[in-house]
Amino acid sequence: MTTQRPHLVILGGGVAGYSAADTIRGAGFEGAVTLVSAEADLPYDRTYLSKAYLQGKKADPDVLFKPAEHYRNLGIDLHFGDPVTAVDLDQKRLTFASGEQLSFDQLLIATGAEPIRLSGPGFDLPNVLYLRSLADARALRERLERAERVLVIGAGFIGCEIAASARILEKSVVVVDPAPVPLSRAFSEEVGNAVVNIHRQHGVEWRLGRKVAELRGHGQAEEAVLDDGSRVACDLVVVGVGVRPADELFANTALKRDNGILVDEYCQTNVPGVYAVGDVANWWSPAVQHRFRLEHFDHAVHHGAAAAKVIAGDRQPYDPVPYFWSDHYDLTFEYTGYPLPWNQVVIRGDLQQPAFTAFYLKDGVIQSAVVIRRPRELRAIQRLIRAKAQLDPAQLTDPSVDLRELAKAYQQSE
Repeated sequence: MTTQRPHLVILGGGVAGYSAADTIRGAGFEGAVTLVSAEADLPYDRTYLSKAYLQGKKADPDVLFKPAEHYRNLGIDLHFGDPVTAVDLDQKRLTFASGEQLSFDQLLIATGAEPIRLSGPGFDLPNVLYLRSLADARALRERLERAERVLVIGAGFIGCEIAASARILEKSVVVVDPAPVPLSRAFSEEVGNAVVNIHRQHGVEWRLGRKVAELRGHGQAEEAVLDDGSRVACDLVVVGVGVRPADELFANTALKRDNGILVDEYCQTNVPGVYAVGDVANWWSPAVQHRFRLEHFDHAVHHGAAAAKVIAGDRQPYDPVPYFWSDHYDLTFEYTGYPLPWNQVVIRGDLQQPAFTAFYLKDGVIQSAVVIRRPRELRAIQRLIRAKAQLDPAQLTDPSVDLRELAKAYQQSE
């Protein structure tokens, strides 16, 4: 007598879904596995899209994680290029746009996030683009080759990375953002101004504290009218004003959602046998007793792998100190820590050079930090964050204090 193998469906072909698929066999799962993606492309490294790919330094094959043979060798079926249109968690069944259906015993949701799209006059013109997928990047790269004047709407990290790539390609670039200082809510005015200065030194023009009221042109956007009446000429518009969790498929299911699908430290939702990871998941951190929805590559990689291990029977909590990076020209911003409220910023190093670490403290306890050109300090900072270290700011700013020794001493005293 034989028993049917359990069937795991991984819904989402981004980095979190890829990581789960790549980990599941090594973790000991012997059931059937199907990796499902609305995109036709094999899983790829999204971090290249706004940088090396956009600049023409990498082609499509260069950004793929693995070729198709890799999944065949792992015994993983692929169902790509056919979006899911309905999910029935009671019957454990997916329905695709093609009409095909797929049953599962366990479901790992890794649908990621989708760009927030702007509406208004002119925002539907064909040279108004967004960047999320490889297909988006192909279209943007083709347009960017022919463009001369690029307008970037949104000065988050994706907008800044696109601006940097456009300047490396010697395009004229204007960035518009409603905040008087970009990134200031998350990283302070000091760091936000440092970002502005870096880009300004590379020739980016900034229109801060402004919104685009209208895009005008004949058949394509040729001019942006800002909310103060000023105008910006353009032949390409790229919008990067944030993303939202791609969880609408589950709006009529029993899954609990609140800024994403709620999961515990084992990646489990409130529905037995259903898990969620990556950008779509709102994850519980036991370390700080708080929920987070993180939109970062590093988090997605480790979250997907953690879920695969839990599904395979290795029930270990997922509870890292978060980390992400962003490349601008020849500089890399590295962020580590928890996006929790802070009431003090401590700067170590030189904001102008720039080569610094910005610490974000709440009542003297390090919550997070941004590091640029000081990579050796990163691991020590993560240990201090994990230990909930309460430190004298003078120690953090003093260049003679070795943070690695400080982290060791603090851990030994605990």
